[in-house]
Amino acid sequence: MPKAGILGTGSYVPEKVLTNLDLEKMVDTSDEWIRVRTGIRERRIAAPEQATSDLAYPAALRALEAAGVAPEELDLIIVATITPDTAFPSTANLLQDRLGARRAAAFDLAAACSGFIYAVATAAQFIESGAYRFVLVVGAETLSRIVDWEDRSTAVLFGDGAGAVVMGPVVSGGLQAFTLGSDGSGGCLLELPAGGSRRPASHETVDQRLHFLKMNGREVFKFAVRIMDEASEAVLVKAGLRKEALDFLVPHQANLRIIESARERLGLPPEKVIVNLDRYGNMSTASIPVALDEAVRSGRIRPGDKVLMVGFGAGLTWGAAIVEWTAAVKPGREGAAGREAPAEAGIR
Repeated sequence: MPKAGILGTGSYVPEKVLTNLDLEKMVDTSDEWIRVRTGIRERRIAAPEQATSDLAYPAALRALEAAGVAPEELDLIIVATITPDTAFPSTANLLQDRLGARRAAAFDLAAACSGFIYAVATAAQFIESGAYRFVLVVGAETLSRIVDWEDRSTAVLFGDGAGAVVMGPVVSGGLQAFTLGSDGSGGCLLELPAGGSRRPASHETVDQRLHFLKMNGREVFKFAVRIMDEASEAVLVKAGLRKEALDFLVPHQANLRIIESARERLGLPPEKVIVNLDRYGNMSTASIPVALDEAVRSGRIRPGDKVLMVGFGAGLTWGAAIVEWTAAVKPGREGAAGREAPAEAGIR
């Protein structure tokens, strides 16, 4: 049976930049405090009229172009997100219609910041079983809509954006191994308390600001440092590889100290770790695919490179995947930074 590989990548971030200096005027914080503790300098914020599908669309178009796959050729669309346009229909359904991908099935996947890895692993099963040929995987978030801008412990961390990959069968390389995990006992450490069936929207939930994300930062940090190492070790064993075989690490972009801990344990030099946290903050499901796209388009990741992607998130969830790179992005295409949506994307 064929291996599933990544055929093309794409990304999009909103035009508006929110710097640490801007945040100093909004909450009791400072640029130095944010940089020292997180490594973040700025993040992107969606325009009022932009929803998650509006960010996903241009990222998807760029991935399809890079892969040389037309929307009509897609068999499946998976959108990993925790900030869908609506509870239903799914953001993937909205994206399918907008792309004109008439043959494609579509669904959303919610695994928080691990969602992109979960979606890649899911797409691979459809491809390697022979059920589908081309699958579009998108990680997209408008986290600015669920951030409490009065809470300095979380307001400084998150940003908006979208990254996408087109997956399909490859002759060589491709997905070497993946590992996924969850621990629901830690669900309360990072959550959106209200808005679901247990605590539907009411005057009380709004007054108590329960429609904004809540996080126990200390406990999530400890979990992240441990699980990034464990997930990386587990997927290396599954792939039958030693640490020395890795060419690049593309980690979830949550905190520079967490990334540095993972890098040191893997024994990788700094130039082998893809980091854009300073420019975008934590984009949840979008962080890994946006970083991946920028690394591919800049020429850092090349065919034959073995790339480890690893992340963690609310749930608690975690996932890691190793891909031997086979995709070649068309020349002349830039990464997400500073790019507005293409004219055909129809972003207002």
